[in-house]
Amino acid sequence: MADDDLPIVSFGNLMTEGTTLSRRGQHDKALGCFNDALKLREGDKHCLITRSKCFLKLGDTENSLKDAEASLQIDNTFYEGLYQKAEALYAMGDFEFALVFYHRGQRLRPDLHKFQLGINKAEEAIINCIGNPSSVKLESKEELCFVSRQAERKKDNQKQQNKPKDQKDQKQTKKQSPKTEQQLLGRLYADKAYLEKLLKDEDLMQSSTRQGVKVMDLVLGGISYLNQRRDFWQQQKPMYARAYERRVLRQGRMQDKKLKPSDIARSIAKDMEDIELLLARGSAEESCRKAERLLKKVQAWSENEVPSKNELIGNLHSCIGNAQLAMGQMEAALHSHKMDLDFARQNALPDAVSRALDNIGHVYARIGKFQQAINTWEEKIPLAQSSLEKAWLFHEIGRCYLELDKAEEAQDYGQKSLQSAEEEGDVEWQLHATVLVAQAQVKLKDYRSAILNFERALEKAKLVPSEAAQNGIIA
Repeated sequence: MADDDLPIVSFGNLMTEGTTLSRRGQHDKALGCFNDALKLREGDKHCLITRSKCFLKLGDTENSLKDAEASLQIDNTFYEGLYQKAEALYAMGDFEFALVFYHRGQRLRPDLHKFQLGINKAEEAIINCIGNPSSVKLESKEELCFVSRQAERKKDNQKQQNKPKDQKDQKQTKKQSPKTEQQLLGRLYADKAYLEKLLKDEDLMQSSTRQGVKVMDLVLGGISYLNQRRDFWQQQKPMYARAYERRVLRQGRMQDKKLKPSDIARSIAKDMEDIELLLARGSAEESCRKAERLLKKVQAWSENEVPSKNELIGNLHSCIGNAQLAMGQMEAALHSHKMDLDFARQNALPDAVSRALDNIGHVYARIGKFQQAINTWEEKIPLAQSSLEKAWLFHEIGRCYLELDKAEEAQDYGQKSLQSAEEEGDVEWQLHATVLVAQAQVKLKDYRSAILNFERALEKAKLVPSEAAQNGIIA
């Protein structure tokens, strides 16, 4: 698509761009879009949740939890906020409280399978840590207030700061069984052993970097981080559980067909997280391979073992398509997204149909097949859930018609986009749509109307305000 659009910034633009970047795994860039969007529409609960997801993908669990809680302060029955809060708590290791919020979400939306998956994985984690969850009592009041493990760790850190340095260092360098640590840390065990070896070099420990930071503080900080990761992994999967799994595997009883549904659900959730994380880190090839392997496993399982099997298969095709798009494999990406669309239609999943049509349209537009992009996005129109989404959709279709030199159609869709933007009350989208109408009128040689619309666009640009947009319209 031609890159002659004016650099107009609006809440709708930022949300659309951020969502697209997030789907492609570019979470850092998506985070910037959502930050800017919240500056324009502070406290938007949907934007807070999308930003919370970005934070979680980037490993920033504390900010992820803050955004989820902020969305619930706006609407305490917001089920997406409940799910995201549960996910953030689970990532922090607060499995008991994550379980509480998974259950709350399930009571609100029992039709959503993701809450049951969350309950399963939280219960499994609790069992691994402390045994049967029936032995644990959680007291909840009308407004659930709690001290999470993260808060407890902060208190412990404050206490540690008040202790003598010798005691603090002694605690930080405390060792567990080398065999246990090696199994828990994996490849990181060699790094920890190297750091501990450096501690014995007294001269090195007394030295400082060019920035004035003591080498001892850096080394102890690295060891402390590795100890925290060790404790977290021990919490999620204790050594006795790992040993049991290895023993069962040797005995041949860990075949997929004999796994419990809860084990399968937990395994799928973990694999899906890995697939998205790999894509976010720029490892599109590895993400694609992992998604393809998981797809084969899911296809081999029965619907009793995986109740949402068809929905999951479609989702995996979408993940594969996004990875292929990141690798520049346009035809393969198009095929994968079409597979996603087929499964969505077969199983009457409107949200998945909308997702697939969105992705297919973008691929067509990227490779210059504008008519196919138009046909795809026009099919998506009835699935649009808001005036803002329609404003974006009509504008994209209009841009494609403009690329095909079909100015009348471009003008019609530009006016539709303008009408939807006015219904939403979004000045920035009104500006964007007005410019599209004016550009179409220039191609139709209706210069008087084009000038009027450019003048209207200029007035809207002053309201935004956007100096770049003003200069572009004047030019």
